[in-house]
Amino acid sequence: MEAYYNCMRCKNKRVRILTADRRHFVGTIVDVDCNNVYLRVDRDCEVRTSAFFPGTSGSDIITLSLFVLLAIALI
Repeated sequence: MEAYYNCMRCKNKRVRILTADRRHFVGTIVDVDCNNVYLRVDRDCEVRTSAFFPGTSGSDIITLSLFVLLAIALI
């Protein structure tokens, strides 16, 4: 539950996220639900995705499970 509240505080802000498997992602949190955080990744991020999030007009959005997050930092 702590990850959920941390993500909610960072919604619409640019963050760096570290996951349990030591991958990191940089982008803006666009939404959070009880299981996932939805991150609009920066263009220079190496992640490629075909995820769709309504209202994003083709932006790359990735879905990360709240249960795999180790750290979230505002940047």
